[in-house]
Amino acid sequence: MSSFVALPIVIPLITGTLCLMTWRSNIMQRILSMTGAVALLISSIILLMAVRAEGHVVIYMGNWVAPYGITLVADMLSAIMVVLTGMMAVAVAIYSLSSASEAHERFGYYPLMHLLLAGVAGSFLTGDIFNLYVWFEVMLIASFGLLVLGGERAQMEGAVKYVTLNLLSSAIFLSAIGLLYGLVGTLNMADIAVKLGEAENTGLIDVIAVMFLVAFGIKAAAFPLFFWLPASYHTGPVAVSALFAGLLTKVGVYALFRVFTLMFNQNPDFTHELLLWLAAFTMLTGVLGAAAQFEFRRILSFHIVSQIGYMMLGLALYTPLAIVGGVFYIMHHIIVKTNLFLISGITHRLLGTYDLKKLGGIYKSRPVLSILFLIPALSLAGLPPLSGFFAKFIVIRAGIEAGAYVVTGVALLVGLLTLYSMIKIWAEAFWKPLPAKTDGTVLSEGKTSMPLAILYIPVILLAACTLFIGLNGQPIYELAEFSAAQLMNPQAYIEAVLGGRP
Repeated sequence: MSSFVALPIVIPLITGTLCLMTWRSNIMQRILSMTGAVALLISSIILLMAVRAEGHVVIYMGNWVAPYGITLVADMLSAIMVVLTGMMAVAVAIYSLSSASEAHERFGYYPLMHLLLAGVAGSFLTGDIFNLYVWFEVMLIASFGLLVLGGERAQMEGAVKYVTLNLLSSAIFLSAIGLLYGLVGTLNMADIAVKLGEAENTGLIDVIAVMFLVAFGIKAAAFPLFFWLPASYHTGPVAVSALFAGLLTKVGVYALFRVFTLMFNQNPDFTHELLLWLAAFTMLTGVLGAAAQFEFRRILSFHIVSQIGYMMLGLALYTPLAIVGGVFYIMHHIIVKTNLFLISGITHRLLGTYDLKKLGGIYKSRPVLSILFLIPALSLAGLPPLSGFFAKFIVIRAGIEAGAYVVTGVALLVGLLTLYSMIKIWAEAFWKPLPAKTDGTVLSEGKTSMPLAILYIPVILLAACTLFIGLNGQPIYELAEFSAAQLMNPQAYIEAVLGGRP
């Protein structure tokens, strides 16, 4: 089953290449994109089943045994993340059939989208810290290309902020890798974990750990360098915004979980205490930013920031229950946040604006869309019996059990303010009458010949996932519990990767 580890990377690379070769035919690109997304999802599910059965699935590229060659590793956390990547790929591929303009399709929309998916999957599956940097750069190139499609002024301004902060993150990341390699002489993450446990220069280890925290914190849009996200995510095509919202920041969160449970776990009193307060400020600043906004996607963008804080809180508390809560929260949030961005695109398609003051009347004219909005919106706010309630409940209970009462109180307050933002969107866009100056239905984001009904398909599917997790969360909790057990016992990961070394 080890060969299945590479498939989630290979499939989107092949799909993107084929889309590039057929760039003259938009119809063929759509077919290839949809086929590739489904194949990615199927391969990721098979990989998840293999990990569930075996614990870890490892492949040595070129038969160079670790730590001398490139290693791909799937544990439960990475397998879960790859499955979620496949799910979001299918959802966005379906949505793009009706939302992507023909002009965007001709200028590389589908090749860039699948290159981005390959970068995301590679980041989740690599067992080499330098290759994690490489996959981050693949994501950055692809995401920048997607962000500037159309070349509008707002897009270019957002893209400049986006790429500038991410290049800063990459520079810090690469510098940290250089220092780490100089200290331990290896790039394989399992081997690094072993040698850091034997290293005597603990001061330098803490410095390198903080550098990784800053680099991944920027990627995850954590406090204080998060402002690039709400300045850029709302500027691109809505399908691109949804893909970014669901996956890109979670790669940064995944990297934090990986390095601070596997590599930098020698001094948790320092590293995880720092993570704890960064999580609190990330939650608070993100939700306050959202409360001040009146643009649909900007509100959702600021809420990405605030929700990242909950995931970091699970890691920072560093107890088995807290890690379960963090992983559960990641699964819930990817689905919910992607869905909310897709719904914002439908409202824009109907009324031609994202400005809440210019929206209205959707509950009366589109009651089904209104219900579909309420499901992820109330889940994001943490209302029972939806997935967000259980995600927040686990993290908050872990905080109380760990005695982190101040940060737990912040998490509860942020939940209430999140509910306020969702009610604001509901009241302005869905409940109040349509403003008199708004003139009917507008087709936005370029010319597309596909019907509006296609946009509802991924929204319904993702809403069904949210309801399933809320009403039947035991299987999802068990996956998160399995993942947490592995993360809290890094020795199993180390033995799986280095077990084949002479």
